[in-house]
Amino acid sequence: MDFVNKLGAGESVVGIIGLGYVGQPLMLAFADVGLRVLGFDINSQIVDSLNNGRSPIRHIEDDAIAGIRRDGLFEATTDFSRTAEADALIICVPTPLDRYREPDLSFIRNTLEAIAPHLRAGQLLSLESTTYPGTTREVVLPFVERAGLRVGEDFFVVYSPEREDPGNPDFTTRTIPKICGGVTPACLRAGAALYGRIIDEVVQVSSPEVAEMAKLLENIHRAVNIGLVNEMKIVADKMGLDIFEVINAAATKPFGFVPYYPGPGIGGHCIPIDPFYLTWKAREYDVHTRFIELAGEINTNMPRYVVSKIMEALNRQGKPMKGSRIMVLGVAYKKNVDDMRESPSLTIMKLVREAGAELFYSDPYIPELPKTRHYDFDLRSTPVTPETLAESDCVVLATDHDAFDYDLIEQHAPLIVDTRGRWPASEKVVKA
Repeated sequence: MDFVNKLGAGESVVGIIGLGYVGQPLMLAFADVGLRVLGFDINSQIVDSLNNGRSPIRHIEDDAIAGIRRDGLFEATTDFSRTAEADALIICVPTPLDRYREPDLSFIRNTLEAIAPHLRAGQLLSLESTTYPGTTREVVLPFVERAGLRVGEDFFVVYSPEREDPGNPDFTTRTIPKICGGVTPACLRAGAALYGRIIDEVVQVSSPEVAEMAKLLENIHRAVNIGLVNEMKIVADKMGLDIFEVINAAATKPFGFVPYYPGPGIGGHCIPIDPFYLTWKAREYDVHTRFIELAGEINTNMPRYVVSKIMEALNRQGKPMKGSRIMVLGVAYKKNVDDMRESPSLTIMKLVREAGAELFYSDPYIPELPKTRHYDFDLRSTPVTPETLAESDCVVLATDHDAFDYDLIEQHAPLIVDTRGRWPASEKVVKA
């Protein structure tokens, strides 16, 4: 197999399409084992930044990018005709939902349209973007076959879902096991050989569909359990119980229980989106995924629950929401990252503003709120100081970054709505 032999000799060029939170760790991992990497992105600012040795992602060090540039192991480009230079092509583009909450594969299709004229014999194409079972075979394969290439003979196609967890210091690209499913056995061997260069354990499965479904199951498992614990939070609150104390007590059981913690909703590029890929596909088989959809409904409604707790807390102090100064702490979707995709903080902020409050926020990793498909706040991060806290009518902890000074916040904020369980409930602190 020419692909595997070339890879084994260290002569392969790896092309990574989509230089974001998934693509950048991959490019560093392949360069780290001495393979030359070509990075592709439609965003010229990202390309220019990487070519100048700077990472646009906070948790990836500039020195790492500058190092592989200096060693001649990496180059970024917006010219997709250069995909012909790569022996392996890995697609890491977004797979959002459209306004009807149905799968939007436009980024995948646009990528395939761009690279199809340049596909050649001897290449491997891997899709890493999260999607519904059947995408690799139904969407990717036709582009390859129309190019006159014989899959499993002179061209190889696999699906290998990303498992990045931005900001998690306990796991690296190398140490997270990698699932891989090939269209044919030869495709699987090629895919396992590629990822085996950078991953300690490649988990080989029988088909792309198994790999696609496994990725969805991983994130649906989390979405459902988060939905459960968010519902338990509401029940515990009505009973006057601290759900975080309840969870920590239950977690002392050494078997049969995995702790999940509630919050203001769910965010990021996976958990709020991936379950709907399966519910959409399941309808093709006349299956109604009630359990998954119920969890999605609970999680989607959590920002409204948080806003109701803000209103309730202000009312206790004789203040209406309208005209109150509300300071939201943290707009990233989780702590210690600069990623605000699908962040529930944004929904909370939108609802607070619609209720007539004066809104401002603080996030050390997001100095300015960029315009998104759904939000346009035109706000910059406000520093957390005794003065800014004291001037607020209510401070809402939405994302519990370690960089926040929690003692300072508790001392100077007149009222706190805590969605992350950082403080015990008190006259000043309201759990949400």
